[in-house]
Amino acid sequence: MSTETEEAMDQDAMAAEWETAMEEQGEAESDDSSDPGADAEFQQVEAKQLNETSIPGSGDVKLDVILDIPITIAMEIGRTQLSIRNLLQLNQGSIVELDRLAGEPMDVLVNGTLVAHGEVVVVNEKFGIRLTDVVSPADRIKNLR
Repeated sequence: MSTETEEAMDQDAMAAEWETAMEEQGEAESDDSSDPGADAEFQQVEAKQLNETSIPGSGDVKLDVILDIPITIAMEIGRTQLSIRNLLQLNQGSIVELDRLAGEPMDVLVNGTLVAHGEVVVVNEKFGIRLTDVVSPADRIKNLR
């Protein structure tokens, strides 16, 4: 059997699974809509869970649950947009112009979200970054959308 035929069969199977899941979700929602108190009960449980979680700045912070979650930190010098034609023409010695000026701070991204700005430093013959400005938590949340 050809690879294209196998891929088409896999896509058909996945589409059928999604259709079944969507039908089950629709049935579950219609069952829940018959109980007018279900939404209020859900909101009470959700609010109770939020109240049990400590909020930073409220004194007792419980971060043990998330402390070992791995994250990716990236430092971004700048960006540019190229056509595929120009990308394919790049070779050793080519120069790509970025959207930043020399001396402008770099962006520090955590899992793709801007959290700080900084400048490049060399520590023990390795590059590092000195944070010069940290984005406020409120601004970070705004940038998630």
